[in-house]
Amino acid sequence: MARVLPIARSNSNSMATLLKNRIFNRWYLFILISLPISIAVISVMNLTDMNTADGVSAMIQFAVRCSVPFLYIAFIASAAHALYPGQLSQWLLRNRVIFGLCFAASMAWQLLFILWLVGIHTEYYIGSVYVLRDAIEGVLGYVLLTFMTLTSFKTTRRKISPKHWKFLHKTGIYYLWAYAWSVYWYELYYYKDPELIDYIYYWLGLAALCLRITAWYLKQTYSKASPALAWPTAFLAGIVIISGLAAASTGSSWSDPAHALLLGNSPLQLFEAYLPYYPFVPFLPVFAIALGAWLLTRQALTPATRFRD
Repeated sequence: MARVLPIARSNSNSMATLLKNRIFNRWYLFILISLPISIAVISVMNLTDMNTADGVSAMIQFAVRCSVPFLYIAFIASAAHALYPGQLSQWLLRNRVIFGLCFAASMAWQLLFILWLVGIHTEYYIGSVYVLRDAIEGVLGYVLLTFMTLTSFKTTRRKISPKHWKFLHKTGIYYLWAYAWSVYWYELYYYKDPELIDYIYYWLGLAALCLRITAWYLKQTYSKASPALAWPTAFLAGIVIISGLAAASTGSSWSDPAHALLLGNSPLQLFEAYLPYYPFVPFLPVFAIALGAWLLTRQALTPATRFRD
């Protein structure tokens, strides 16, 4: 039997003790995160000319940048615990709701600045910002976030069935991830004037989704045997996944033709006006990666052990 070095055991115990400390859990953690964010937002706002539309727009962007990390953490919590069970991932899973509430609190600041822009700088908003489909995306996102927030508490969670609660939160978290991540895709590959933080949030968001896809794949393959198919299916799946990753890295080389193809077709103009995320160009690489993972589940695997979600 391998021996555990005393220093390793000590570090492990220290980590466990730290992560179980009430300051880093539940409402204490919420205050520990949300209060500094609110202070930062107020401080930056005091240094910004809020009498101009550009100043208010800058605060909208700043509020989003403060909130996105907590969306990503809530998004990966269950997958991280499934793939890497341990003290840290257990702590993430235990506080997943808190991270979601921290995201909601930060987004409340963004909503305030959006209403400020619409109400005070109406002409600028209508002339330079307003697009119907974007407005539909944003309103739907806030509606989902509101219902997710309200049903994150025990008293309100009991008002709906577990099945409906799971559907709401799973649909909501994917929708909100898509909304945040696609913003950074467009910054990198469409507007083409990205900042360093845009790259960071883009790749962190893609990594978060890949982590969830990997957890889903392992759950599928280790919880039940799949029908046997010829080995070329695995090869094809690998090619599809690699192609998706390559496309995610080179969006500027193919985004313009993709937009032209999907937006230049007159029968699809109704979708262009009303359907959130249409024409789905940022998500084409994601669809490829997910398809490749699905193809891999078609391979026959004998479950040596049951994968736990």
